[in-house]
Amino acid sequence: MPYTIDQWNNRISGKTDLTTYITHLTRATGDLKTGQVLMKILKDGKIIGSKPGSPGFIVGDNPAVCFQDTPPVSLVQNILHEQGYREKQVESGMPKEKIKVRYLPAGIAFRKIYAYEKGVRPAIYEQTEIAKKMLPKDEHWRIVNFNLSDRSNIIDWTHEREWRVKGDFQFDISEAVLLVSNEKAYKWFVNNDKDDLLKKIAGIVCLRPIIF
Repeated sequence: MPYTIDQWNNRISGKTDLTTYITHLTRATGDLKTGQVLMKILKDGKIIGSKPGSPGFIVGDNPAVCFQDTPPVSLVQNILHEQGYREKQVESGMPKEKIKVRYLPAGIAFRKIYAYEKGVRPAIYEQTEIAKKMLPKDEHWRIVNFNLSDRSNIIDWTHEREWRVKGDFQFDISEAVLLVSNEKAYKWFVNNDKDDLLKKIAGIVCLRPIIF
């Protein structure tokens, strides 16, 4: 049975494992540090899609932007797990330059309804080759490989509850909620915000109080 928007919000507000927002986490890239990447995204009003074969594991020929449909506590748990996994790789002797950094505690969140209206959709979790047969080729960007058949090679990213959009994601800055890791990151943003971006966004969340 369909909900009104108020009923939908009330339904989700009563659940700690659900949220009405989706979040795109980011990291340093090229010559830009993480804070500079966030600042550029806000200034441009655009998140550039990951290309097929990139760390985003995009299937098909089209780039896509990835989001997590997780409340703040679950989001932080995913971040900490990734951090711990990288630390174990370092301890095992793996060279740092070979360790993949998927994302850091920094990103931008959007209202789920706003993102939906702009074409963002839940990813489809299934074995890649099976999903390719189910979907037209132009929709393969929605596929996230999922396979529990081999206990020594589990492939499961369902904890991210991923949403994706084909191509780039262009947005109105007034819809963006900025996520920063801690007080230091927030103050860096304030001190370097020459375009008054913080006055234009919908809000800001510091993740440190959630982590500790």
